[in-house]
Amino acid sequence: MKNKKESTAPAVRSQYTAPFKEQALERDGIPRVAQDLGLSESMWYSWRAKRRQTGAVVRRSDASTR
Repeated sequence: MKNKKESTAPAVRSQYTAPFKEQALERDGIPRVAQDLGLSESMWYSWRAKRRQTGAVVRRSDASTR
């Protein structure tokens, strides 16, 4: 059995503001947008789905690292 490396550093999750998400959703070329902004394509699609359901991007927190 292989031993897994245990990370001593906690994972850091980025939090994005609603205006940042809206600006990201307005740009064209999803793969390029995700790469330019340093986020996964699945994150972009998740924001888009939430906007379609609610009419606005759902905020996780008002705090932001970007």
